[in-house]
Amino acid sequence: MKRQKRDRMERARAKGYQAGIAGRSKEGCPYQGTDARGYWLGGWRDAMDDRVTGLSAK
Repeated sequence: MKRQKRDRMERARAKGYQAGIAGRSKEGCPYQGTDARGYWLGGWRDAMDDRVTGLSAK
């Protein structure tokens, strides 16, 4: 049986989170579609909140 890939929106959110933890700017979002872009930015915002509270990429 084939393994299913993760949902595209879940992947967009995870990539946004990784970018945020790494300190990259939200203008670096690679997605053009509004849905995927929204999920990416949501992940990025979550990462920014986590960085403020002390979580780091180390």
